[in-house]
Amino acid sequence: MTVLGRHHTTGHGIKSARQRLAEKERKNLIRRAEEFQKELSGRRKAFRRLSKLYERKDSEVDDKVLMGTRISEGHQNYILMYNMLTGIRIAVSRVEAKMDRAVTPEDFTASHKLVFDVAGDELTPGTRYDFKFKDYAPWVFRHIRKNFGIDPADYLISLTSKYILSELGSPGKSGSFFYYSRDYRFIIKTIHHTEHKFMRNILKEYHQHVSENPNTLLCRYYGLHRVKLPYGRKIHFVIMSNVFPPSKDIHETYDLKGSTLGRFLPEEQIKKNPYAVMKDLNWEKNKRKLRLGPSKRKLFMGQLLRDVTLLSQLNIMDYSLLIGVHDMLRGNKENVRDATLSTFQPDTKAVERRNTLMKRRKSKAQVIRRAIAEANPNKLDVSKLPEDSQERRNCVFYTDEGGFRGTDDYDRPVPVLYSLGIIDILTPYDIKKKSEHVYKSLTTHDKNAISAVKPSQYGQRFLEFMARAVLENNHDIPSEYKLQNRTRHFFKLHKN
Repeated sequence: MTVLGRHHTTGHGIKSARQRLAEKERKNLIRRAEEFQKELSGRRKAFRRLSKLYERKDSEVDDKVLMGTRISEGHQNYILMYNMLTGIRIAVSRVEAKMDRAVTPEDFTASHKLVFDVAGDELTPGTRYDFKFKDYAPWVFRHIRKNFGIDPADYLISLTSKYILSELGSPGKSGSFFYYSRDYRFIIKTIHHTEHKFMRNILKEYHQHVSENPNTLLCRYYGLHRVKLPYGRKIHFVIMSNVFPPSKDIHETYDLKGSTLGRFLPEEQIKKNPYAVMKDLNWEKNKRKLRLGPSKRKLFMGQLLRDVTLLSQLNIMDYSLLIGVHDMLRGNKENVRDATLSTFQPDTKAVERRNTLMKRRKSKAQVIRRAIAEANPNKLDVSKLPEDSQERRNCVFYTDEGGFRGTDDYDRPVPVLYSLGIIDILTPYDIKKKSEHVYKSLTTHDKNAISAVKPSQYGQRFLEFMARAVLENNHDIPSEYKLQNRTRHFFKLHKN
């Protein structure tokens, strides 16, 4: 019997079941991509309409210097920020438009390079290339965002609109710069190349841990990127969650490591800035404690133990517990965020109008650069900041009005709200830290007081400090000696 390979009437080839299935999947992929782009475009248009309404109410656009310090032309941080914004918009849009699938081992080492012209449109790069952008492990971070309940369209709108600059906008001890998203939910932080490399090395373990621990206190990373400026300088940065809620003033902030050497902020600095970040010895001097009843105390210490165990296994040290204290009786009366935050948004239309009046011909790229250079940080209206976002409600430590409310011994609420998170988790115990440990051991009487110690010792000391000095009531937590015995088995296999 003869098997026909073509239709006996039309002569066209007969498609196999596999080909029909592949064509159907391709059409579904195209449809999903179009739906996502349509939804994103609709949200952007709605946001622009709201932004225009706010701008009309605030003031008329002219050449006057608005509130804030005038930024001189060529200010690198604003140009850098604008390049980051453009790169994030394109890279994240592309990965989110694809059909969902499981993470593969290759995804952890993948990277996508994009070339941009600063004068390009919103969704596609132009033909003139002013900077390059690299997106690392995009599929892994897409899944991390999804696991934490981040809506992709909201994520893009939050990051690619106005930026909020705070006092953290200047370089700190690490030389990093911080930028807040317009709704105060996300932070963009520049990192050193060695931190970027280390982040990629531990990404698989980090991804597994945060997937298995939705209530993790570890810093929540949502993206890892690199921007290369025209001058050849490469700048790596991460996008992470803001520990502090957008709807609450933080009256006191502490950065606790469990060590004592150099862990004190002088009183004169606190007088200059009452909201400065204080340290371990300030915490003890001020006799501060976390007021957590039995149930919340168990939740806190249990999650802390799991997170610190991972950090020790990954050879990480020098991390700290960031604690923000919101006194619910004081509320937002002092307008702390009004005093510390400002917004930035380049206005290209005003520059174009001036060029038209003065009969100057300039390229779009020149117009954008001029607008960035002339932009001013404006005082933030905190009434426009959103209430608690959905991703915060998914974590037990953020469910109480965006934080972790204090309780008494009977688990009854008390008028204090805590914001908790383990930060600075990209420092391995490498040759640099080992050298620091040797040097400080020779120049310090108490070797246990220094910060640079082995990860196993660091983690054990960190947990003991939290149980002994941070919690108000710790009668149901083992004493220092018992806690040491209790956690020893987590660290004995990972001593260096």
